[in-house]
Amino acid sequence: MGARRAAEPLHSVLWVKQQRCVVSLEPARALLRWWRSPGPGAGAPGADACSVPVAEIITVEEVDVCGKHGSGGRWQKMEKPYGFTVHCVKRAQRHRWKWAQVTFWCLEEQLCHLWLQTLRAMLETLTSRPKHLLVFINPFGGKGKGKRIYEQKVAPLFTLASITTEIIVTEHANQATETLYEINLDKYDGIVCVGGDGMFSEVLHGLVGRTQRSAGVDQNHPRATLVPSSLRIGIIPAGSTDCVCYSTVGTNDAQTSALHIVVGDSLPLDVSSVHHHGSLLRYSVSLLGYGFYGDIVRDSEKKRWMGLIRYEFSGLKTFLSHHSYDGTVSFLPAQHTVGSPRDGKPCRAGCFICRQSKQQLEEEQKKALYGLESAEEVEEWQVVSGKFLAINATNMVCACHRCPGGLSPAAHLGDGSCDLILIRKCSRFNFLRFLFRHTNQYDQFDFSFVEVYRVKKFQFSSKHMEDEDSDLKERGKKRLGQLCGEHCSCCCPVSSSSWNCDGEVLQNTAIEVRVHCQLVRLFARGIEDNA
Repeated sequence: MGARRAAEPLHSVLWVKQQRCVVSLEPARALLRWWRSPGPGAGAPGADACSVPVAEIITVEEVDVCGKHGSGGRWQKMEKPYGFTVHCVKRAQRHRWKWAQVTFWCLEEQLCHLWLQTLRAMLETLTSRPKHLLVFINPFGGKGKGKRIYEQKVAPLFTLASITTEIIVTEHANQATETLYEINLDKYDGIVCVGGDGMFSEVLHGLVGRTQRSAGVDQNHPRATLVPSSLRIGIIPAGSTDCVCYSTVGTNDAQTSALHIVVGDSLPLDVSSVHHHGSLLRYSVSLLGYGFYGDIVRDSEKKRWMGLIRYEFSGLKTFLSHHSYDGTVSFLPAQHTVGSPRDGKPCRAGCFICRQSKQQLEEEQKKALYGLESAEEVEEWQVVSGKFLAINATNMVCACHRCPGGLSPAAHLGDGSCDLILIRKCSRFNFLRFLFRHTNQYDQFDFSFVEVYRVKKFQFSSKHMEDEDSDLKERGKKRLGQLCGEHCSCCCPVSSSSWNCDGEVLQNTAIEVRVHCQLVRLFARGIEDNA
């Protein structure tokens, strides 16, 4: 009888904020609704009707009536009211979520318990919600507020949702990666990192690496098919840029990210592997940048004593230096994808392009598996050579509070591709125009010196490194005497840049990159259109 009743719609007259309301719960739609009904009867819902999906209810609690009894006003007519509070998600501006509470009152204890039992039974069916999490907190990243953010904004929500945690406050770099390789992960429903993009990268490398080791996959092989992890990653933003949060949630608000974890959201995310001569260097989920962005991160690493302002200083210095680099980019176009970098269709929650592209890619892989055709033999690699101010590969929009549109506004999170952006040598003024496009709504690729391609693999080699392999010693002797003889100290030509891999410097210039479709999943939903 209880199970049958739980599946039936509930429809009652209850009180909300001392106002008579009709409250309905429709299990088929998994929706809780209520609207004002001052007069007798149910009445039809008006424009002021409120609703919350059951999937966005955190928990339901019975109210301690002792604190409310005899509070004055209309409650004086209720000799002994009974109530229950629904803790839920409320949407705010700029994609933020807030923790909200709505308390419903009635005179009948049996009716109150019926609502409690029914709502709790429906919440029990939500099996995607985590129950036990491993939490890494970086106390040093960003502005050093990670621990306080977790304790004040996240921990209370986890407690409310009956989520238990094991907390590790990191003491040195790569501790999260090392820990994930060593501990037993079977007892956890997910991994949460509190910090910036660097902290997320540590967790990513540890989780992906551990998964491949357990599956017997050699990560160092550039053509290895990587195994997705069953554990989701939650990101509580506490860094300086929080690019991954901005690109997957739309904001870097800690409470918003915590609520996405609590309700058990799941968002697939592409990951790029970066190899050099048959050895894995790193994984990337946001920006892989050579030239301008590589020079910035390389220079800023030498100025950590300046704090966060070092990024602005190094950015200005790199812009004024205006170095360009000789190189060759070879890439395999992502013909399986439905979208394109300039179609103006951004990645949003429940993205159709990501779903369709994933299906197309799986079809390609099946054909290759059965020997019907090899995707790489059918598709032709393209080669672009020249002098470049910047080479950027983005797996996501790469947005932040200073660049809300991101480096590639139409990049998709789970379509098995990255957007390869080539900025050829141009004047400082034109490059400045290009950079300014990242802060407005104009097409940032609408320049003659900018090319953008959607690719699933690419390789890069610099002209300097190609020559160096054949006559390193001879060139060294020739250049030693003229290194600074022909040029002033502030504008000496630089032979090669460094790669900026999600904020970390890669020392190897020649790289091979491959996108692994939806390799990891986040506790996120994607950016909602109507938020």
